[in-house]
Formats: sequence, C-alpha cells, structure tokens
Amino acid sequence: MEVENISTEIRCQEMSKGGLAYEVILAEPVGVPVPRRADSPEKTPSVEEIQEKLKAAEERRRSLEASRMAAIAQKMHKIEEASRIRSEQTNNFISTTKEALDAKMDSHEEKREAYINELRARLKDHLEGVEKTRLTLEQQTAEVYKAIEDKMNTAADKRDENIKKMLERLREHEEQVRKVRAGNQEKFQQLESAIQDKLQQAADRRLQLEAEQREKLRNHNNKLLEVRSSITAKMEEITKDIENKLTAAEQKRELEIQKKLDFVKKEERRAEMVRQNKSARAESEAPLSG
Repeated sequence: MEVENISTEIRCQEMSKGGLAYEVILAEPVGVPVPRRADSPEKTPSVEEIQEKLKAAEERRRSLEASRMAAIAQKMHKIEEASRIRSEQTNNFISTTKEALDAKMDSHEEKREAYINELRARLKDHLEGVEKTRLTLEQQTAEVYKAIEDKMNTAADKRDENIKKMLERLREHEEQVRKVRAGNQEKFQQLESAIQDKLQQAADRRLQLEAEQREKLRNHNNKLLEVRSSITAKMEEITKDIENKLTAAEQKRELEIQKKLDFVKKEERRAEMVRQNKSARAESEAPLSG
C-alpha cells in the first residue's frame, strides 16, 4: 500500500502598515530521494508481514501528521502572538496619543485662561485709569464751577457794596442838593443825569460779565462732553478688539481639537480594519486546519 505524504508550506507577507497576510500552500513534499536497496532475491511476503508494514506505515503517517500539525500550531501561535503584540502596540499608541492630546488641550486651556486673565487685568487697569481721569475732570469741573460761582458772588458783593456806597453818596448828595436846590436847580439835574448814566453803565457791565462767565461755562461743558465721548469710543474699541481676539483663539482651538479627533478616529478605523483582517484570515484558515 502506498502512503501519500502532503507537505504544508506557510508564507507570510506584510501587505500594509499594521496588517499581515498569510498564505497556506499544500504541495507535494520535496526531499532527498531514498537510495535504492540492492536487489535481493524476490521473496513473497506473508500476510503478517504485510499487515506489520501497513501498521508501521500508518504509524509513520500519523507521526508525520502529528509533527506537521504541531509545526502548524506553533506557527499559528507565533502569528497570534505577533498579532497580539501589534494590537498592544496600536492600543499603546492610541493611549499615548490620547494622553498627549489631553495634556496639550489642558496646556492650551491654561494658556488661554492666563491670556484672558491678563487681558482682563489690562482692561481693569485701563478702566481704573479712565475712572481716575473722569474723577479728575469732574473735580476740575467742580472747581471751575466753584470759582465761577465765587467770582459771581464776589462781583455781586462788590456790586452791592458799590451800590451802597453810591447810594450813600447819593443820599449825601441829595442832602447837599436840598440845601442848594433853590439856587442850583440846573446843576442838580445834570448831576442826577450823570449818576443815572453811571448806574446804567454799571448794570450793563454786570450783565456783560455774567454773559461772559456763562459762555466760558458752556465751552467748558462742551469740552467735557467731547472728552467723555472720546473715552467711551476708545473703551468700546478696546472691548471689541478683545472680543475679536477671544473669538479667533476659540476658533483656532476648536480647529486643532477637530484635527486631533480626526487623527484618533483614523487610527481607530485602521485598528478596526486590522481586527477585521485578522478575523477574516482566521475564518479562512479554519477550514484548512480542519
């Protein structure tokens, strides 16, 4: 009885990054030819000898198959071990990448908070400077109002004092006029006209001073309003600039996060493809092993 020997050859080839393809080839064994024995006198074997030879051949075939299966199992174990190591490396890479991403995001968040706090501190300092300027302007305005009021009060006091003096002189003059009225009526009339003219001039002068003071006060108020408008516009401009910078920083941060998430998803898809390839190879090799 002739025993067929079937050899199994396993080839390994790296098809792509992160994946391996295995090809199992069943072929005739290639070995050293068995030397022919010297011709011996033909002898008819007995039934027992034939059965012993068949039994020995069967045992050799079983031993050969067992050794081949052991070799195949050892190679499959090596393949599984390589796959497991590759999977662990992939998981370690994903974990390391995720940790680095989290650390970078935390660092970016801390830098962003520090930048926002710095901007807030600068804005606070600027607002304090503006508030000091406003208080200084209000104080100066109050001082100007007080000075104008003091001048007006002083002018009024002097005017009243001058009027009192003039009235006193007028009374004295009237007293004197009464004494000389009979003989000097024309001179009295001229003097009274001159006094009326002086009183009118004094009143006109007073009105002119009051108008000038009111004009100065109105100009000062206009200047104060212009300064306040300028400060308000500058504060709005600074606030808008800060908001634009914060918006740009937030958009940039979201873009970086999206890029990193896309990279992690890509690695996960690649790992999933590797697992699917392994599963497909295992399913395709299962019938061959059976």
